[in-house]
Amino acid sequence: MSAPLETEAIIIGGGIVGASAALWLARRGRSVALLERDFCGSHSSGVNYGGVRRQGRPLNQLPLSQRAHEIWGELPALLGIDGEYRRSGHLKLARSAEDMRALEHYAQGSEPFGLGLQLLDRRELRRRFGWVGDVAVGASLCPEDGHANPRLVGPAFAQAARRAGARVHEQAEVTEVEHDGAAFVVRCANGLQVRAPWLLNCAGAWAGALAAQFGDSVPLTSGHPAMLVTEPLPLVMDVSTGVEGGGIYARQVARGNCVLGGGQGFALDPARARPGQGAVLDILRHAAELYPFLAGAHAIRTWSGTEGYLPDRQPVIGPSCRQPGLLHAFGFAGAGFQIGPAVGEVLADWVCDSPTRQPMDAFSIRRFQPTP
Repeated sequence: MSAPLETEAIIIGGGIVGASAALWLARRGRSVALLERDFCGSHSSGVNYGGVRRQGRPLNQLPLSQRAHEIWGELPALLGIDGEYRRSGHLKLARSAEDMRALEHYAQGSEPFGLGLQLLDRRELRRRFGWVGDVAVGASLCPEDGHANPRLVGPAFAQAARRAGARVHEQAEVTEVEHDGAAFVVRCANGLQVRAPWLLNCAGAWAGALAAQFGDSVPLTSGHPAMLVTEPLPLVMDVSTGVEGGGIYARQVARGNCVLGGGQGFALDPARARPGQGAVLDILRHAAELYPFLAGAHAIRTWSGTEGYLPDRQPVIGPSCRQPGLLHAFGFAGAGFQIGPAVGEVLADWVCDSPTRQPMDAFSIRRFQPTP
């Protein structure tokens, strides 16, 4: 077997987090190898809804989300494409007075972060967004949130990383990881071996096993969001939408198709998932109530993916408790697309021993470790 490829950092997982980390590291002149078992952006980073929103995130994620918002605004210069990114606005609907109070509370709590939320009562909602169904009693609008095409953006980060000098290895399934006392050694099914002092665990829903190998056990579980897209329809929906309390989210693209999601599907095997008939029917039922113009629309494609969830619905981002040189970034619970570019930047900060601008203590893996 040939000698390992020597590099400064190995990244396992070619989603938006891992690929953006590779890009930031390469732009700083660091040698980096990105290993993806399939194709970059082919799992949750490429099959998600495409929401690029700050509204509704836990308050402790907002500093990171605000930095990501800046990066998204620079996408064409950074990646060479715009990824169909549009700051259309994000409208979060309330279906009850209790929901509206929750939106008001969130607006107050998030005010220091500068999201610019606008609370709309029923009358103002109808005046500005007449296509919303009568079931909605109000809403919160974040004017500069929006959406993008995940099938374009995820792979584009990996391509930009390659252009910047990163070694990007696709169809490189990792079969063995060890630490030889001085560095990590990673072996792949295709015969590739890589050795580096830094290892970045960005393996998404499959990251828990790698973390546990180095003593960082976490209660990571998998989920499978149900998604569908309709036939092209007349352009009506001019913002990305969600609902307080969850249930459904929807947006309309320039071609007229409406992308909708909600509920959970099921796994076919460790790498594949399906939405399930019940979840699709629930999406269509909620859609007809919230967006009456969708009544009778045909769904032309359905799909799902696999996401990682932790009990507190917060990600793990940061160093291992027990293994120097190991960094984790996983468990984004379906909300990693927007903050992914900023998470990659933070990981690069750690590798480069640069002080990060973001408060990260809340995302430490230590919160799941037993207290001595």
